[in-house]
Amino acid sequence: MLGSNKLGFGNSGSTTLVSRDTVIVGEVRFSGNLDVEGLVQGNIIAMPDKEAFLRVVHGGRVEGDIHVPSVVINGCVEGNVYSSKHLELATRGQVHGDVHYALVEMAAGSEVNGALKHCVEHASGDAGGGQADGNRDEFAKVD
Repeated sequence: MLGSNKLGFGNSGSTTLVSRDTVIVGEVRFSGNLDVEGLVQGNIIAMPDKEAFLRVVHGGRVEGDIHVPSVVINGCVEGNVYSSKHLELATRGQVHGDVHYALVEMAAGSEVNGALKHCVEHASGDAGGGQADGNRDEFAKVD
């Protein structure tokens, strides 16, 4: 389950690691894969029009909002989460804030201390059945 390759998780490309004893203070903007084992004090935002996957592992912590299409949380997030594709809350995952999602998986033992808000992307004439970006602003909005 955690970090599996289903539904596009585990994108190929570069991976950035925030290791266990690392603290980052400030906003993080990225594309590719980002693994948080340490502490990020600030918002984590995926670069627009790029593939991005965030994993907050057990023991990892984010104190800020997350704006990333694909997210796996098995650590702690103190802030709102905006996931436009797929959000997985693993067994030890904790979110203290609102969760805005298109598709969510919650394992037994995971916690959300806030509201769960389903946000559907609107189709814009996409005959191929793929996801359109009609409601992208809901997920991309940074407060």
